[in-house]
Amino acid sequence: MFHDPLAARLVGDRGPAIAKSFGRISRHSAWSIVTRTVMIDDYLREAVANGVDAVLNLGAGLDTRPYRLELPPTFPWVEVDLPHLIEFKEQTLRDQMPRCRLQRVGVNLADAKERRAFLASVLPDSHRVLVLTEGVVPYLTQAQVGELAEELKLQSRFAFWIAEYYAPHVYPYLRRIGHSNRMRNAPFQFFPPDWLVFFAQHGWLKHDIRYGLDVGERFSRRSPLNWFARLFLRYSAEARERLRKGSGYMLMTPRD
Repeated sequence: MFHDPLAARLVGDRGPAIAKSFGRISRHSAWSIVTRTVMIDDYLREAVANGVDAVLNLGAGLDTRPYRLELPPTFPWVEVDLPHLIEFKEQTLRDQMPRCRLQRVGVNLADAKERRAFLASVLPDSHRVLVLTEGVVPYLTQAQVGELAEELKLQSRFAFWIAEYYAPHVYPYLRRIGHSNRMRNAPFQFFPPDWLVFFAQHGWLKHDIRYGLDVGERFSRRSPLNWFARLFLRYSAEARERLRKGSGYMLMTPRD
């Protein structure tokens, strides 16, 4: 699937303990993170091969793709996150060599004025930028996602955008997760009536959607469902298809 040799260094000793503290949720979260990583990796490889000339990773967190993906040495890749997180990554990975031209920028993306100024000025020499927001959109309100979408649309060099996709029938599950003790400080907030219609109304059209369950089947990594759900899905093609299309990642392009 993928190999991330720097992950353990970044999460440190606390990483496994934090994951374990989530209990049953942690199994599904781990599966989701693995499958979404594969989906995004595939999108990025295809985009670079097809002429994307830069990547802008908003809310980059502890992502290490610039170190593990095969990229041209001069390929521009910009990571953006809060200044303290950027400083942590700079220090933790200071002895590592990225495989591309990596730049990290500390920006408070929640500050509208700061965000707009940054988006207007970043990667001025690029013409086909792919924007990545991994694990960002679900935690924003509809108003915040709408503002971000419109601000990205204003910059003509932003040619593609990778973001989550959830079907409305998955929302009750996401809300239950958000009400758990471990998620109360960072609950999911983005529940538009129709995910694709929302983005279209704010300037972005679906180009492609890929689903986590398809990735799981591809690599024999089944979703951690309970035995009753597995039994039910075995006898219901409609339920299997509904589950399959419940969540994934999508590649969007600006609406003309």
